[in-house]
Amino acid sequence: MREDLDIIYFKQRLEERQQELFQAQESQQKEGAPKELDQTRVGRLSRMDAMQQQAMSQAAGRLAAAELQRIKTALQRLEDDEYGYCLICEEEIAEKRLHFDPSLLTCIICAEEAEER
Repeated sequence: MREDLDIIYFKQRLEERQQELFQAQESQQKEGAPKELDQTRVGRLSRMDAMQQQAMSQAAGRLAAAELQRIKTALQRLEDDEYGYCLICEEEIAEKRLHFDPSLLTCIICAEEAEER
């Protein structure tokens, strides 16, 4: 376990963000599925706008699901005393990087190398 990190702080931040994402998902589900538009009464631009809104909502849902998975993995790594170490090279992840996003699982070098691929 990394002694230089405030593990309680990072765990709290991860859990708070997880709750925010769960609440956002719940409110999105309460709003219900996208409404079907009566094609004979609604103009083409309204239909295109509705389709765009639906696509944006689906994309946001996918991003939230990916972030939730990263948070789950980070929380598990906290429990396993592996938090703060890169999943790829196993070197320490910079504390400033973790302050930016506590769910990050790779160091900056491995993240940059992954982007180049």
